Amino acid sequence: MNSEVARILAAAARGEFPPADGSTTIVPQPNPRDAGVLSFTAHSVVFLDEDPEWIRAELASASTDPLVASMTPRFHATLMARTGRYVNAVDLMTVADALPGEPEIELREIEDQDHPRVARALKYRDEVRVWAADGGLLILGRGVAGRMEVAVEVDEEARHRGLGRALARAARQLTPDTVVWAQNTPGNARSVRTFQAAGYRPVGAEALLVAG
Repeated sequence: MNSEVARILAAAARGEFPPADGSTTIVPQPNPRDAGVLSFTAHSVVFLDEDPEWIRAELASASTDPLVASMTPRFHATLMARTGRYVNAVDLMTVADALPGEPEIELREIEDQDHPRVARALKYRDEVRVWAADGGLLILGRGVAGRMEVAVEVDEEARHRGLGRALARAARQLTPDTVVWAQNTPGNARSVRTFQAAGYRPVGAEALLVAG
C-alpha cells in the first residue's frame, strides 16, 4: 500500500483526515482495477487516471455546492461515460482495528477457488479468503489500494441471532493488517448496525468505478 490513495486511507483509519475545506484532491489510480471517489467531511478525493483539469471542470458543473459535487449522480454519470466503467452504489466506509485472539464462532475455511462466493470476490479483491459458519460466510481480501476488506453474508433463517456481528468481529481477529475495512450500503440499515455493533467506525463514503 504505497500509493497516494493508500496513504489517505491509512491516515483516515488513524483518525487523520484531509482538511475540511471544501476542496477536492485528485490523485492517480493505485492500479488499473481501482478507480473512484472518496468523500470525507468537507473534502473529496478522486482517484482516476484522467486529466485533473477536466475532472475539476466537471465537478464545478455537477453542483454549485462543492461539499456534495463529487457524490452527485451527475458527476458519476460523467465519469462513467468518460471511462466506460460503472458505479454500483455509494457506500459508507467503515474501519476497525485488529483484535487479538481467536474468533468466538467456529469457522471452516473454503479452499475451492471455484466456489461461487470465492469467484465473485476475486473480481474485486486479491488474496481472497472465505470462511463458512453455520448460517453465514466471512470474506476477507485486498480491495481498494490494497486495503484489507471484509464482507459477510448471513442466511435469512440465521438472522436476528447475532451471527452477522460475530462474523464482522471475527474479521478483526483474522485480518493480517492492523485494521480491516468494510463497505455498507447506507440504505441497508441492518448491515450498518451490525458492523457498528462489531466495532467498525464510519470514516466517509465511496463510489467505486468498476470495470465492466
